[in-house]
Amino acid sequence: MPRRGRFVKPTPAPDAKYGNRTLAKFINKVMLSGKRSTAEAIVYHSLDLVEGQTKRNALEVFEQAMRNAMPVLEVKPRRVGGATYQVPVEIKGDRRMALAMRWLLQSAKARSGRSMAEKLAAELVDAAHGVGNTIKRREDTHRMAEANKAFAHYRW
Repeated sequence: MPRRGRFVKPTPAPDAKYGNRTLAKFINKVMLSGKRSTAEAIVYHSLDLVEGQTKRNALEVFEQAMRNAMPVLEVKPRRVGGATYQVPVEIKGDRRMALAMRWLLQSAKARSGRSMAEKLAAELVDAAHGVGNTIKRREDTHRMAEANKAFAHYRW
């Protein structure tokens, strides 16, 4: 039991253009070396490109891509009697979102393309349509959890 009060996780202020907290968190993930204006320029430019490609609201495409990229299950190693088992566990909301954002950014960086904004836009469109490296990563995570379902009783 902590002697002080409970820790309340700080939430970032909504982003300037769309007023969305999830997008503000995503901009924070894109940011390198504290360069917020550069990160905002990349994300907003990629959302403009997404809107031009899909003819839909860019924020809806972003939200759809995040929903499609969020994993439900993952495996965690548990050591029981000298053996290490990969035990499938459900993922809580904050971690699901963090993993989806991390995977989207990693997949976008790994793409070949001209600018980061174009690569990110292409990855967001792919994820919104249910294809691409991010979705493949989520499917691999789910497949591994499904394969190790026999060890679910070691969860605690």
